[in-house]
Amino acid sequence: MCRNIRTLHNFEPPASDDEVRAAALQYVRKVSGSTKPSQANEEAFAHAVDEVARITEELLGALVTTAPPKDREVEAAKARARSEKRFAA
Repeated sequence: MCRNIRTLHNFEPPASDDEVRAAALQYVRKVSGSTKPSQANEEAFAHAVDEVARITEELLGALVTTAPPKDREVEAAKARARSEKRFAA
């Protein structure tokens, strides 16, 4: 999985449209092997991002869990701690 795509499910507040779109863009970039498509592929690339974002929203709306929502700040702090440990000099 692309390291730039973050988990979007079960957070409080829920994932924003911008977060979903950013994840969709990262996914399409990874699959296509291109960060910026050529003019010939720009329409297909944009359409793919729109569709992946749409289906991601649908998926997030359909998922159910009994776990309490995660706090974004707590999860970000955990990620920073893991990063500091991993890249400690």
